[in-house]
Amino acid sequence: MIDQFITLLPELNKSFLETLVMVGIGLIVALIAGLPLGLLLFVTDRDLFLENKWVKSVTGVIVNLVRSVPFIILLVFLFPFTNFLVGSTTGPVAASVALSVAAIPFYARIVEASARDIDRGVIEAAIACGASPWLIIKDIIFPEIKSGLISGLTITAISLIGYSAMAGAIGGGGIGDLAIRYGYYRYDNFVMFTTVILLIVLVQVIQYAGDFLAKYVKKG
Repeated sequence: MIDQFITLLPELNKSFLETLVMVGIGLIVALIAGLPLGLLLFVTDRDLFLENKWVKSVTGVIVNLVRSVPFIILLVFLFPFTNFLVGSTTGPVAASVALSVAAIPFYARIVEASARDIDRGVIEAAIACGASPWLIIKDIIFPEIKSGLISGLTITAISLIGYSAMAGAIGGGGIGDLAIRYGYYRYDNFVMFTTVILLIVLVQVIQYAGDFLAKYVKKG
């Protein structure tokens, strides 16, 4: 068993790094695009300071459309766009395109849900004092939802790990690819067991780190 593990180690390291690349890119894009999208969904809602029925409806429909497509189908559907963007449809960077597209609406809805927990009386008081929309977002909404944003990012990261395993099934690389190529096609139970354990450990570490940061920010 030890000899098997040593033999597998180079492939395991490579697959682990590919998974980190895929998930890391997806998380960065989710934070950059999903955070403002989620805030837009919230502030354009009814009875809020940027209320806009059409923007809210159109944005909500687009978000729901992307979220309703199973990831494996989304991955294949985006092949032409992925090839145009990165020049390939295989590898971790190519897979991160679909992961990013899936992560943006997922995280946006989490941001929106976190913002809904804010006491609207605080926002109304800020409006009555003449605060600008940007000031309300920056000094009231964002500080109130920081803990929720971190928890949401943790949930998104764990979901992306699962998606990355599916991406591995069609050339995305990563731990999922290793499990399928060696564990499934070659009927190697040791490889399958090892990859499952690695994924479990990775998820637990991310969950623990996310919970710790969320609690720290909330106390601060």
